[in-house]
Formats: sequence, C-alpha cells, structure tokens
Amino acid sequence: MTSPFRTPQGGRIDRATTVGFTFDGQTFPGHPGDTLASALLANGRHQVATSIKLGRPRGIAAAWAEDPCGLVQIEEPFPEPMLLATTVELYDGLAAHGLPGQGRLADVPDSARYDAVHHHVDVLVVGAGPAGLAAALTAARAGARVALVDEQSEAGGSLLSGTERLDDAPALQWVAAAVAELAGSPEVLHLQRTTAFGSYDDGFVLALERRTDHLGAAAPKHVSRQRVWRIRARSIVVATGAHERPVVFADNDRPGTMLAGAARTFLHRYGVLPGREAVVFTTNDSAYDAALDLHRAGVQVQAVVDARPEGSPRREECEHAGIRVLSGAVVTGTQGVGRVTHALVAPFADGEVGASSAIACDLLLVSGGWNPAVHLFSQARGRLRYDEALGAFLPGEALDGLTVTGSAAGVFDLAGCLADGQRVARAALTALTIPPAGEDRLPATPDPVVPAAPLVLWRVPDTSGADGSTSFVDLQRDATVADIARAVGAGLRSIEHVKRYTTIGTAHDQGKTSGVLTSGITAELLGIPVQDTGTTTFRPPYTPVAFAALAGRDRGRLFDPERVTALHEWHGAAGAVFEDVGQWKRPRYYPQPGEDMETAVLRECAAARTGVGILDGSTLGKIDVQGPDAAVLLDRLYTNLMSSLKVGSVRYGVMCGVDGMVIDDGTVLRLAEDRFLVLTTTGGAAKILDWMEEWAQTEWPDLRVHCTSVTEQWVTFPVVGPRSRDVVGAVFPHVDVSAEAFPFMTWRDTTLDGVPVRLARISFSGELAYEVYVNPWYAVAVWQRLLDAGRPYGITPYGTETMHVLRAEKGYPIIGQDTDGTVTPHDLGMAWAVSKKKPDFVGKRSFARPANADPLRKQLVGLLPVDRQTVLPEGSQIIDFLADGQLPPPPVPMLGHVTSSYRSAELARPFALALVKGGRERIGDTVHVPVNGTLVPVEVTGSVLVDPEGARRDG
Repeated sequence: MTSPFRTPQGGRIDRATTVGFTFDGQTFPGHPGDTLASALLANGRHQVATSIKLGRPRGIAAAWAEDPCGLVQIEEPFPEPMLLATTVELYDGLAAHGLPGQGRLADVPDSARYDAVHHHVDVLVVGAGPAGLAAALTAARAGARVALVDEQSEAGGSLLSGTERLDDAPALQWVAAAVAELAGSPEVLHLQRTTAFGSYDDGFVLALERRTDHLGAAAPKHVSRQRVWRIRARSIVVATGAHERPVVFADNDRPGTMLAGAARTFLHRYGVLPGREAVVFTTNDSAYDAALDLHRAGVQVQAVVDARPEGSPRREECEHAGIRVLSGAVVTGTQGVGRVTHALVAPFADGEVGASSAIACDLLLVSGGWNPAVHLFSQARGRLRYDEALGAFLPGEALDGLTVTGSAAGVFDLAGCLADGQRVARAALTALTIPPAGEDRLPATPDPVVPAAPLVLWRVPDTSGADGSTSFVDLQRDATVADIARAVGAGLRSIEHVKRYTTIGTAHDQGKTSGVLTSGITAELLGIPVQDTGTTTFRPPYTPVAFAALAGRDRGRLFDPERVTALHEWHGAAGAVFEDVGQWKRPRYYPQPGEDMETAVLRECAAARTGVGILDGSTLGKIDVQGPDAAVLLDRLYTNLMSSLKVGSVRYGVMCGVDGMVIDDGTVLRLAEDRFLVLTTTGGAAKILDWMEEWAQTEWPDLRVHCTSVTEQWVTFPVVGPRSRDVVGAVFPHVDVSAEAFPFMTWRDTTLDGVPVRLARISFSGELAYEVYVNPWYAVAVWQRLLDAGRPYGITPYGTETMHVLRAEKGYPIIGQDTDGTVTPHDLGMAWAVSKKKPDFVGKRSFARPANADPLRKQLVGLLPVDRQTVLPEGSQIIDFLADGQLPPPPVPMLGHVTSSYRSAELARPFALALVKGGRERIGDTVHVPVNGTLVPVEVTGSVLVDPEGARRDG
C-alpha cells in the first residue's frame, strides 16, 4: 500500500521501515518518525474529528501541540482519549479513531509504569532549537551542570521544518554536532520528548518525559512509560520558540485549513504534501517560505494572498516561480463540505473588504504572525508587554533566575537566535559566578532577507451576513467572533471574564492559537489598544499531563502505602479478615469455620472477658520524647500533669487543640527523668508527632527536647483477661506479676532468653491486662511463646472489632469515632483528666468559653435498645417524642447521634455509645433512633456498661 501524499524522498522519517496502523477502522501505512497526523495526511485523510458543540468537521490545523482540532482516541495498546494526532508518534499496531466531540475513559487498568526523578542543575535550558542549543553549548563548555529539555523527538526546533543552512551546510548537521558535543559532556542531561509544563518559585520546573509512548506494544515492561522530572535550577533559559497565529474569517474551520508553518513542517520533517492545490493567506513574510517550498515539492500554489497593501519583497521570487501574489487582499471564507474546495478572496483596503471571488484549492494555509511561547515566563509571574512592530506579546521585565531567548523573546531570524542564546547563557553563567569558556564561535548564517513589516490583522470582517457566527476563534470550543461580541455586549471588559464567558482557551491547547486572537478581537470591539486588554493568564500545565504520570508510582496499592505488622503473615495464616486502620493492615477478626463476623466477635469478646485473649497492638503510635525539658513539653501539650509521673509509672493523658477540643488520647510511660514514651492512637501517630514538633520548634524553641517516632521499633501485644496473669507469669518467670508487686499503670523491663522485653499494666478493655513490648525481629517468637503459655486457658487471638467492643463496654472513646472535632474532655466525662493545677496548656483558655459550659452540649453516654435486639446503625440520629408521644413537626430536632454500636456477649444484648445533648442529665430517659423507617426506643445510660466499679482490672 502506498501513501498518495508522501513525497518521493526527504523528511526525517525512516522510509526503509513501514508500520501499519488503523484509523476509524481503516488500515494505513506509515513510517517510524511519523506522527499520527503526518501519516493520516500522507494517506489523504484531513478530517479526523467533529467539533464538540456544533459537530462540524475538524481536521489537522497545525503540526504540534498548538493544533486546536486534531483530537483522537487511541485504542491500542491502551485506550486513551483526547490525544492530539499531531503529537502522537506513530508505531506499529496503533489503533485510533476521531472524536465525535468527546472521548471515553479506559475501562481496563493501565498496566504501564510511571515514575518521577529529582534533578539539580546550574542551568536549565528549555527548548533545543537554535537559541536553546547555543545556550546549552555555552553553559556546558563552561563546565556548568546543564539540563536541556525539548518536547520533540529530536533536537533542532524550527530547523527541523525548513531548509536553513549554517556554515554553508544543512543546519541539521550543526544540530547533530551540537547534540554529540552535549552527549560527551558529563555534566549535561539532555532529554528529548520532554515537555517543561510548569515553572514555579525558586527555579523549580516540572517536565514530563514520554519515554516509551512511541514504542506502542513493543515498549519494555520494566521501563516507565512517562517520567515526571522535578528540576531545580539556579538559572533557567527559556528557548521555547513561537506559535504561528491564524487569522479569523468565515468558515475558517474546514479541514484543509492549516497554519502555513505547519505545512512546511509536514513537508520537510515528514515528507508529506498536505494538499495538491494550495492558497496561502498571510500578513507577514514567513508564509512565503511555505508557498515556495510547497511549489518546489510539486504542489500547485494557486495564489499567495497578502493582506498588506504593499505586499512583500519576496513577491518577485514567487512570481518568478509562477505563483500569483495578490497584495492588499484577504480570504473572506471557504467553500466545501468535509474539506476545503475553494477559498473566497477579496480586495482589502483601509479595513474594508471588497467583493469575493472563489479560488479552487484543497489546502488553505494561513499565517497571521507569530506569538512567542512565553508560557513558562508568565507562570513564573513575569509581566508581558505588547510589541507594536511585531504584533505580539513579549516578556516585559527581567526575572531573577529566568531569562527568555530566541523566538520566545521576539527574535525571529536565525543569526539573531543563535547570538541571543549565547548571550543569555553567558549572562546566566556570570550571575552564577561560573566563568564562560572563552569566545564560543557561532556558525555562520546566510545574509538575511530584510522582511517587510507585518500587518496585525486579527480577523477579516464577515461579509456573509452571519455576523461572525461561523468565524471561529477557538476551534476546539466552537467559540466564534459572535461569542466575543456577545460577551462585550454583556458588559464584560476584562479578558479573563471574556475567556470564561466564551470558554475560549479552556480546551486542550490552552489558547495557544486563540488566546492572543481573543485579546485582539476584544480590543477591536471595545475600541481600545490591544495592550490594554492584555492576555489571559498562562497556568500550568503547558500541555495536558496524564493523571497517571502525576501520580507516578503512587497509585493502586501504592497510592496510600500499606503498612503491616511483624505478625502479618501469621495473621493471614490464622484466617484473619483484615481492615485498613490508617495505613495499617490490621486483623479485624479471626473467623472459625461457619462463623460470620458477629459470631466470631462474640466468641472473641467472651474469651477476653472470661479467660484470656491476645491482640496485636503493634500499630499504636509510639513517640520517644527525650531531653531535660521533656516533662515541660508534655505538661504543655496534655491536659493533665505529666511532670509528676514517677519513673516506672504510666499515666493516661488527653491532648486538645487550641480550641479545647480533643485531638488524641493515650498513655505515657516515664522511662527516666528526661525520657518518656508517648502512646497515641494508630491513626493519630503521625499527626501527633507533627503536632509536638510544631509546638517544640515554632512556639517553644527554647525547650531542650527531641521527639522521635518509634512506632515500628516496638511490637505491642496486649494480653487481656482474668487468666492473663497466668500467661504472662509463665512466659516471664523472673517478673513478679502479682497485683501488689506489679500494680496497674506501671511498667517493668525484663528479658526473654536474653532479648529485652518491656511489660506494662495497661488495659484498654477494663480487664486485667498486660502489654508486652519487644523488638519486631522477635515478634513471632514472643507471640508464639504467649500462645503456647495460654493454650491451657483457651487463649484466643482477637482483632480490632473485638477490641472496639471491649473498650466501648467500658466507655473508653475512640478519638475520631466517638468524637468529631467539637468534643471536649468534659463532654467525654473526663474532667478528671484536665489539670486544675497547671497554669496553662494547649486548649486551656478555650474551656472558659461560655459555650463550653452550655448544659445542652453533646456528651458521651450509653444507649440500650429497649427491645434488646436492634443493633443501632452508627451515625443514626437520636430524636425525642413530645409529651403526648408524638413526633414534633418537621424539621425534627436532633438530640445527637450514635458514635459506636455493637452486640455485647457480656451484656447479652446490643448497646451503643452516643453524643447526646445534655446527655448526662438524660440518663434513665427513653429517646428514639430511626432504623429502617422504624423508631426504636432506647434507654440513655452512663457510658460505662461493664464493671463500672473497675474491680476487674486487678484480676
């Protein structure tokens, strides 16, 4: 199969290799080095999609990321929507189709890998065109650490699209030599297929490298598909070139309408003729190169339509080649259905358009000038200025550490770009106190042709009577001149407001071709200079970046790291059902054959209350607090006093925020006069360490104290129940575990076969309990010793669900479940944990607020369903009847909500904890909870439902 619009020779493609691809179900040939767009054009396919709002045909309008039209859906090797055909590199087996407006997301997981790398350099050069290469060479020759990133598959920039010569040889020979020299410099990182999409403070740039996209199904599985580079540079050189700007006229969206520079790119880089008969519409000299090059390649150039009344000095060159030049003329519209068949051309003078005549063509090339690609400069908060001579917005101020060069700075001749790139790099090196490496010779360029002044023409007045409704400004958004006129007519004056009213510039191309046009047309309609409208804000990303790339490896199971205890494999072998607690995988319960969760939990609870149970509590947060002022810090952070705690003892403590609301609770072990071990909730470990560090470092930096997480340095096994003393005593015979020798809320250090072990009398169940702490390396061995010793007593491993039932029966709250950020220690019935002796602690002043003394504050209480059967859903609202037993009229006032709810083996009935307005005053009352449409009566009780006297904790 041959491609009818492929040139016989030329281009940068690999003609020796043919690859097959499908588009809209039809198979086509192409070559490595093609883009999907160039391959489609080579096969005569111009229309690739339909517009999102109006459903009009859309074709290839540009050659790279500035294309506003050519969105496609890739199906193989992985479904991806909304990709530009101009930036998709062709590979064998590629399957795609055009978009009827929008694409669809993949319904299968993406198996590709994505990653990120940090890199630090002296000089970052963005863009490997003439200016960027000159800058990178200058910096590299001085010995600076350099990164050169460029979004194309190979270096060269604009030189890839033309026939320029340097040192009387093809310019690409100089490019190849420059790339080779950079490759031989050990301090240079050169990345092609890498788009710098975001510029931030302090020399920070984000860039996306497309590492294997061009390989398709042949991509190595071990290599990341895309990589985000996080580059920190002492100096940034922006050499990003410029985007050609179209001119707006009626029906300017028909396939076959293309930027003139893009046609030149397709010809010289890809060996593709975008059409057979062309009309070129221009306001500047650059389009003459496209006309002449296409003519030499065999395209019938019907006419060059130059809006300038005096035309161009290159008119003679065109006429000598047999190309008609119409000066002082414009294209007013197009004809055709799925593709341009005629360009409508009319005289143009003093802003007035004459009668139109049709010129047959299948390709209409347009050039309204060039917009410097100043996106990275603007993202760094650089201000722009409008240049009347160029008709473009340029960088308008100097920024520390960031300089713009070449076409991005308004330098549009080759010799000027080379010299400007070198100059900017030398200035950057000087600022970094890196001596430049002597006088670098720049390649010689041919004598330039002095161009005629461009004409700034944003739009051609609509002569069809449609008033701009088919004059498209943003082709992807179907936004027209008429839309801008409506915005202005509605009173909008800010270009940012016009953008949002019309949606211009909000599509994938982010206004690369439409943004400045919108400024110009808005200025015309308002009768003000375009510099007064300015431009819309350039924000990252410069081009779309896949969420998968931004996520990198932080997705799937790695999105939130899974943490497991040293006993994880043992739990799995024992049949544990796991749940996520923070980032930890914790056993929720251990079902035996035929047991559901409720049955298993009731069995585990009964074992802990009547015999002995064992829990893997290793996930509890553990913070080692050391230093001469360790006690001072804890006194200031806890509501109760910690400095009076004796070495060898344990104290329960509550932490509050500055608003006096509980943020965490736990126990504190005093290990020495200047050392404490702070235990936090599993989910609060990182938060509380951060909280302690914040106060120690920012509010009390004079304190001599250090806080270190040791959560993973100690495993913790609570051994719980009336027979726990027998088990612990058998495993640790050198420790007197009697109540008299080892009282509640104390700890002891011992050894087991020479391994250090810490024992603590702490209970989260209200039962006699010991906590065993040991190095995780010995976790399995110690756990097994405890199980073996407890086997005569029926020792039962239990999970987090049983742990919650046991603590709830004792009224012990879980912070974050039984609290909601509006609960004080007093609301929890813990006024005893708030010191009246300390002069101050975090949150103390908030307790004096009148609202904290409101008798109707929600307080923690217990609930017992009267029917002794219903398990109240957690989160259920609690309501009250009126005196006559009727519900009040809507909206029904809520008394509070259920925070924890379980079925209790000890109570032989369901129970719950709840936050209820004035709850302690309601003890003994009956309130109601709606459950599945039925009001369930419940009795309000105290929060402690099992062993309120606390007799069990000592056995």
